[in-house]
Amino acid sequence: MNVTTLCLDIGSGTQDVLLHFPDREPENCPKFVLPSPALQVGRRIAALTSRKQPIWLHGFNMGGGVTRFVRAHLKAGLPVSTQTSAAYTMGDDLGRVEAMGITLSETCPEGFTPVLFADFDRQWWERFFAAAELDWPDRITACVQDHGFHPGTSNRIGRFKLWEQLLGEGLGQPESLLFKKAPKTMTRLVDLQHCIDGGPVADTGAAAVLGALFVDEIEKQSRTQGITLVNVGNSHTVAFLLFNGQIFGVYEHHTGLLDSQRLWHDLEAFRDGRITHQAVFDANGHGCLTLPLPEEAQGFSPVHVIGPRRAVLEKYNASFPSPGGDMMLAGCFGLLKGIALQQESEK
Repeated sequence: MNVTTLCLDIGSGTQDVLLHFPDREPENCPKFVLPSPALQVGRRIAALTSRKQPIWLHGFNMGGGVTRFVRAHLKAGLPVSTQTSAAYTMGDDLGRVEAMGITLSETCPEGFTPVLFADFDRQWWERFFAAAELDWPDRITACVQDHGFHPGTSNRIGRFKLWEQLLGEGLGQPESLLFKKAPKTMTRLVDLQHCIDGGPVADTGAAAVLGALFVDEIEKQSRTQGITLVNVGNSHTVAFLLFNGQIFGVYEHHTGLLDSQRLWHDLEAFRDGRITHQAVFDANGHGCLTLPLPEEAQGFSPVHVIGPRRAVLEKYNASFPSPGGDMMLAGCFGLLKGIALQQESEK
């Protein structure tokens, strides 16, 4: 079936976009690197701040990077009102949102300018496709980073439950990293899925790691020996232990807290099953979880690294693949790989 797919990897600074045609080589598919929705919306707010215009936020829970523009608006002494649905962009606790000086209102107050919050603005994308003279895709899939909705508890703890569910309920299957229906606690993914008309969604770290499996040689290697897949993102570093179609371990930390030596040391201990969840959490990371590691995996020694800050490991014994010929689109190719794996498992 010749299905065109719009794939979006939505970050805090950019959104990396692939319009995939299955009958074309990946290199010949349209690709875009555009400002992130948070940055686009932030610029609109900054313009309204300069015009001293009160704003009303409405729409959906989107990337938190826009919050700094809202704070700047408040700091300038200008009113901000918001719908409840958009307010969760600023925090899980609506009391704290109100404590920032933001008022809650389901309708736009008189004299306020509406500002739409959305990780995917369909009208914007329809204008973009029309300007590029491209037909609208048959389906849309996307990924964002989602800490989840966990009022009253640490977001680090809440986010790591995503990985616990992967190894538990998901049985460690890589295709379970892509959600046909986003979990209710992943409120940003739920809203994103609504905005893209119900297409599959994933966490950005998970999508990037799936992207490494888009490389045939890496997937074939994982069938005969264990491999370690690492995504060194701008905010988070995520690693998986994969063998014969099953994930045996997950590690997640904050990239800014890791230098090259510390990260490689953690990865060596991770591959051997020696690093504990508490050790990572106490170092202000999210945590680590491993299942019993099979001897046939041979220590998960091949290490494949992707991500915008992958150079942190360039002096170590690791490979640096470029899924689909473009490392920056690893998340997009990962979304495609997740769809393909799910289709295979359903046969």
